[in-house]
Amino acid sequence: MIAIITGATGDIGEEFVKRLLDETDQIWAVGRSEAKLESLKERYGDKIIPFKVDLSDKDELFGFCRMIINEKPSIKYLVNNAGVAKLGPVSEFTLEEISDLLDINDKAATLISRAALPFMEKGSYILNVASASAFQPNPYIALYSASKAYLLSFTRSLNAENKDINCMAICPGWVDTKMLPKTNNGKEIKYPGIVPPSRVVDCALKDCRRGKDVSVCSFYYSYMRFLSKITPHRLVMKIWLGMLKPYI
Repeated sequence: MIAIITGATGDIGEEFVKRLLDETDQIWAVGRSEAKLESLKERYGDKIIPFKVDLSDKDELFGFCRMIINEKPSIKYLVNNAGVAKLGPVSEFTLEEISDLLDINDKAATLISRAALPFMEKGSYILNVASASAFQPNPYIALYSASKAYLLSFTRSLNAENKDINCMAICPGWVDTKMLPKTNNGKEIKYPGIVPPSRVVDCALKDCRRGKDVSVCSFYYSYMRFLSKITPHRLVMKIWLGMLKPYI
């Protein structure tokens, strides 16, 4: 039995590597940096099988998916963790940046899930790392929020289609990772409800084993999810912009 983890060298990805080592025979670790993948293998041993794949590159992504189909591995866990984000209005993104963001956040997770499904038995798991941003529109991270909304919807539908496989969207809020900037224009950025990657992964593994299709790892963001359901999104966006004002 194997686990496939994309974005395996990132903070959340590495937490999943640590948690799933004892549950699997191999972990197929997917990332863009060969050096980081080799470092991961050095830290966690021969169970780590590194795959250098640029998920924004169509040929590399399709090649990895075809490799899964050809190898026919027995997959216990698929963790689609790879993702990118950038703060700014859509008008400041290049066409290439928009394409890469959607390819990595959405297309890669969708295609790899499709490739893996035939090789996942009853009691296996697809865990797609979405975001609390999926629950509402968020100006200035509009592309990121929209891409995570897609991933949330896709994952919940996939779960309904596959009775023997638990498919779950992981929807944390702010996570204390190296990717998260700590200052902007000399100002310290305050992140309400921020949690460490370990908490996100602990909560996700508990929730998927309980059969949930969405995992939210803190009371703060559970409340925000509820609020986004009952509050008009025009008002939600106004509140969001008020919080963001010092940084834009």
